[in-house]
Amino acid sequence: MIQVYSAVNSKTMNKIIINIGRQFGSGGRSVAKELGKLLNIPVYDGELLTQAAKDNGFDESLFRKNDERKRPYMISSLFSGNLFRSGSYMSDEFNHNTLFMMQSETIKKIAEKGSAVIVGRCSDYILRDNPHCLNVFLTAPQQVRADRVVQREGIDADKAVDYVLKKDNDRKEYYNYFTCGHWGRAASYDLCIDSSVLGIEGTAKFIVDFAKASGKIK
Repeated sequence: MIQVYSAVNSKTMNKIIINIGRQFGSGGRSVAKELGKLLNIPVYDGELLTQAAKDNGFDESLFRKNDERKRPYMISSLFSGNLFRSGSYMSDEFNHNTLFMMQSETIKKIAEKGSAVIVGRCSDYILRDNPHCLNVFLTAPQQVRADRVVQREGIDADKAVDYVLKKDNDRKEYYNYFTCGHWGRAASYDLCIDSSVLGIEGTAKFIVDFAKASGKIK
């Protein structure tokens, strides 16, 4: 059974939305899941794509192919009877702004429902006017992140660093393009933390403590 940290309970605490930005391999998804357990609130990562697809009547694979990428996947080869809603019209190259807007609406709906942890997808920018948000950015040394990717995805160690750097660049381009902001810049977040210092569970507990100290959790 999961013990809620410091007796925090989603039924009694005030609403909080924790937006997690993260370098690739820094453990963002794992920290988010731990936060969900500690606070007993839902966590959204890949689920955002699924819900956005359902909300708009599209195949989930279309969103996944474009996930946190600035340039859209060419979908001229994907036209089929069940990919798009019947009667809908799409250009040969799907408008990436449209995908972002669809996903943004899903994020806003999630935030309206109640407390949540949201991983990536420019959620800090999309919910920038929401007073219940705590914006966190996770980082870790490059080699630590590369080692985690080797263990998690089975990538050769000599290719892991290049892969990490490429994924970081994809995320930076995506974030900067849609927000006109600066991905990973400390001034853009309430808290920046190196997840390798305290580990996954320790980092999650530190974020909860910070949220309580800042008044986001009462």
